[in-house]
Amino acid sequence: MGLRDKFRKTQDAEDEAGASPSGPEFTFIRTDTHSTEVIYPPSAGPHRDPSQDPNQFLSADPRPDSISKQRRSLDVFRSNRSRSASASSQHSSAARRLSQRLHLSRSPSSSENVPQDLPEIVMPADGSEDKDAAESQWEKRATMLARENEKHRSRPTTPVYGSAPPVIPQLQLGDGPGDDTPGAQGKVVSSKAIDEDIQEAIRLHEAGQLEESTALFGRLADPKGANNPLSQVLYGLALRHGWGCKPDTAKAVTFLSAAASNAADIEHLALQAGLKKGGAAKGELVLAIFELANCFRHGWGIPKDPIAAKQYYETAANLGDTDAMNEVAWCYLEGFGTKKDKFAAAKYYRLAEEKGNKIIGNSWIWKEKYNPGNGKK
Repeated sequence: MGLRDKFRKTQDAEDEAGASPSGPEFTFIRTDTHSTEVIYPPSAGPHRDPSQDPNQFLSADPRPDSISKQRRSLDVFRSNRSRSASASSQHSSAARRLSQRLHLSRSPSSSENVPQDLPEIVMPADGSEDKDAAESQWEKRATMLARENEKHRSRPTTPVYGSAPPVIPQLQLGDGPGDDTPGAQGKVVSSKAIDEDIQEAIRLHEAGQLEESTALFGRLADPKGANNPLSQVLYGLALRHGWGCKPDTAKAVTFLSAAASNAADIEHLALQAGLKKGGAAKGELVLAIFELANCFRHGWGIPKDPIAAKQYYETAANLGDTDAMNEVAWCYLEGFGTKKDKFAAAKYYRLAEEKGNKIIGNSWIWKEKYNPGNGKK
């Protein structure tokens, strides 16, 4: 017996008895990866409203007060425009546009965390490769990213601890010994005493004394104290992962941002002084940019921002960070924050391997079609 005959037989039995049929009931369900629709056959029972729009349908897990909105048609593929406003408001997931159902909605083309005037890296027209000139351009991008990020973050406050902090050398703003960066105007990235304290904090961390290690990093990172960029990065990582402290991803971002901003100021002065490469804070700047990229990618302490993550990864990669090389390659491979580009992905995976950071399973990157000069720069 066909479905139509079954429905007709059910309808006749219901008309004769004036009640629900005693025979077996059928429930028809149409599902996809995002929604479930329970489709009801025609019925003339007392619970039905004959004036109800014949294109209504009932979502999974129907509420008792929505029984009167059961679907009376098997035409489940009709345009959403034929559904009533009440059904659309109550079942918004079923009324999504086709582009949303198929994940075809476009990603935003810009990010508030990336400067709109971020310059493109310009290489010589003759094809010659000036590594120093290219690096100075990437450092300029890094400083711009750091400053733009700083606009959206509040400055970190002084960490509070139970015991009085030890005496830590203050950030020198006047000319002082050890200031080897031309044009740095006396800004001291570090000092012998600060370096010794950082090494001690690292030793404590490796010895499993995480609370003591993190407390020392926090004191070195204090913006009213040493204001040391490297310590701000390491203290930010401790806050993110809960090393010897309660995890606080939002606060971690503020210290990573402070590290990037402080290092960027020093690097900017070095570039202004005519150096093709930055000064003593380059390492801290690159590390902070990379860790901020991780925050943007995973949403650690800040909303996820694929565009910013890709830009930060690529900047750190071109300043020598091998982990960033692999991450930006993944961004190009998967289309995360950018268009998919396997050629660019192969380029960065190759660069990471050349620097000793190899990922197993990337043999495809050595195919001839991904060699430099095969139609792409």
